[in-house]
Amino acid sequence: MFGLPTSTFINQPLYKKAVFEKFNLKTAERERFDADVSRMALVARISPATVPALTEGKEVKGFYVLQVVLKRQDYDDKNILLLQKLIPQKIVFALQYEGQTQLCVFHTRLQQSEWRDTQSTEIPLNGLTLDDVWQNIVAEIGGLDAQSEETIEEQIINREQHEKLLRQIEMLEKRCRTEKQTRKRYELHQEIVKLRKDLEG
Repeated sequence: MFGLPTSTFINQPLYKKAVFEKFNLKTAERERFDADVSRMALVARISPATVPALTEGKEVKGFYVLQVVLKRQDYDDKNILLLQKLIPQKIVFALQYEGQTQLCVFHTRLQQSEWRDTQSTEIPLNGLTLDDVWQNIVAEIGGLDAQSEETIEEQIINREQHEKLLRQIEMLEKRCRTEKQTRKRYELHQEIVKLRKDLEG
């Protein structure tokens, strides 16, 4: 499963009732969670005890793989964040829907891979320490560069700023197209030019 050693496999169901009771969820929140999630199970535990070739990191002592079978592919991110709060551990979420799997991790924010065929989805254990392995998994899932001079956290922040600038430019371009006053349109255009320079810089 996911290219992991069989020594890591566990099969520990996580019941929705436990999630509801832990958070004392309101009816609307329960319904939202239930609309997305069919069933869940902790399917693997990666630690020096289960993978002897790995050593504990300074921060990461071990992590779990949580399989989440979905009722729909277009799920609400809030439900995954809720599960992260429920289990105070490092977790790789394996979200599954009709033969497809998306891997997710929470690191600064929720990092999500592309959907892939479940049979070919792997969680690589690259590194000598669990800190290294975790950083590489976050990079792989989040489409980041583990070898970059920038830290993973810096890359995530920079990507968020980049996406924010793109949204601002898109919004200003829409306003510019509909603006009737020439002076105002010129001001909007100048603002777009400035934001594009920031984007390139």
